[in-house]
Amino acid sequence: MKRDHANLVLRAGLAFAFLYPPLNAIFDPNAWIGYFPHFMRGVVPDPMLLHSFGIVEIVLALWILSDWKIFWPSAAAALILLTIVFFGWNDLQVLFRDLSIASIALALALQNYPGAFRKKITTA
Repeated sequence: MKRDHANLVLRAGLAFAFLYPPLNAIFDPNAWIGYFPHFMRGVVPDPMLLHSFGIVEIVLALWILSDWKIFWPSAAAALILLTIVFFGWNDLQVLFRDLSIASIALALALQNYPGAFRKKITTA
């Protein structure tokens, strides 16, 4: 039972990290568009880029909250966060928190990895 509660807290925290930016971007898009790498900007209009990515974030957050096949959205969340840090290395003073959030996503992915690897973890 305690493990279920801990899992819910991890999923809620991770989901919040993916829900807040797109919702806040509706009211203050200029605060968020600067986190996109320069090579992504200008391909489509900035608002379209920002809100399209926001839709992806919302879908991931809701999927994580649903606890359905949690490995896939958790792995995607970890990859997205690590990519954001990689391309935003100059902003590490702000983005360092994304590394901690990525570790939550990675932990959820590892706990819910499908297949033989999971069986080894649970039997150890």
